[in-house]
Amino acid sequence: MASTVFSPFTLRGMTIKNRIVMSPMLMYRGQDDGMINDFIYAHYAARALGGAGMIGTEVIAIEPRGRISANDLGLWNDAQAEALKRLTGFVHSCDTRIFAQLAHAGRKSHITETAIAPSAIAYDNTLGTPRAATAEDIASIIANYRSAACRAVEAGFDAVELHAANGYLLHEFLAPVSNTRDDAYGGSLENRMRLPLEVVEAVRSVIPEDMPLFYRIVASDFGTNGVTPEEALTLAAELKARGVDLIDVQTGNILPGYEGPVYPGYQTPYATRIKAATGLPMGATGSIASIDLAEFILSSGQADLVMMGRALLRDPFWPIRAAREAGIDVEVPIPTYARATGPFERGF
Repeated sequence: MASTVFSPFTLRGMTIKNRIVMSPMLMYRGQDDGMINDFIYAHYAARALGGAGMIGTEVIAIEPRGRISANDLGLWNDAQAEALKRLTGFVHSCDTRIFAQLAHAGRKSHITETAIAPSAIAYDNTLGTPRAATAEDIASIIANYRSAACRAVEAGFDAVELHAANGYLLHEFLAPVSNTRDDAYGGSLENRMRLPLEVVEAVRSVIPEDMPLFYRIVASDFGTNGVTPEEALTLAAELKARGVDLIDVQTGNILPGYEGPVYPGYQTPYATRIKAATGLPMGATGSIASIDLAEFILSSGQADLVMMGRALLRDPFWPIRAAREAGIDVEVPIPTYARATGPFERGF
């Protein structure tokens, strides 16, 4: 039988073997020098062996003060990029693609002594008040995104994603509740979009023409003086004009807690709305854990990739099992794995 989930998908010069993407998720098992270690390597290697079409890394900080925690991966120096080649090489050996999610935590950094943000407004009562970014800070942030993107290319990643949601720095600049600046980076929507768009332009200018660029967007902040659905559509159109190839859709989190409804596939309607308005490919996230739901989302055209988080944490081999449930024969990196999905026989 035909399956959209297990059909290939191409963006620019990258083709993935199926539409199952491991969504970026922080593991907090890195090192204070930003280097990859065996815990992180084994974590991603298992999902590549499990048959995912593409893997998204957890956030990779573009600079030390941009880390969410002291255990985040980094791409602010060449040694970090060199170490990541082991991971990208192994993932490729499994016929899987991998993208680097570049990020700056802004006021959500737990390294509070160096935290910066659009304005000196704390995220909550535990993290303290960040320093408002100066013009020099903003220039260095753009430069560091550019440098990190270059290192991602050198490290062998197939694509780059810019994390601009979930309350982190680029989201903070976009949302009025966290951005009260009165310069060119605050006030109007045009000004609040300025830094995210300048980062997109900087990264697109240094990655290869055939390398896809993803953007994790916030589609709505649910009336908290944050990003509105209309503002998200305006931003999405500007992203398309600047060479973004796929939007990874998120909602909420500019303030502590999540205000929106939660159900299987709950982020998908926001992705569908942006897809209809822009024509850009979309990644759908949000409690997608069954092959039937994934097939429905993709086959009905609501999104183009399913970006799965907790389901792949629970079961690294979910894609192999799902293929068997759907009656689809797929090649797996270690063929013996397919024997474990049934039908089961004693002995050999």
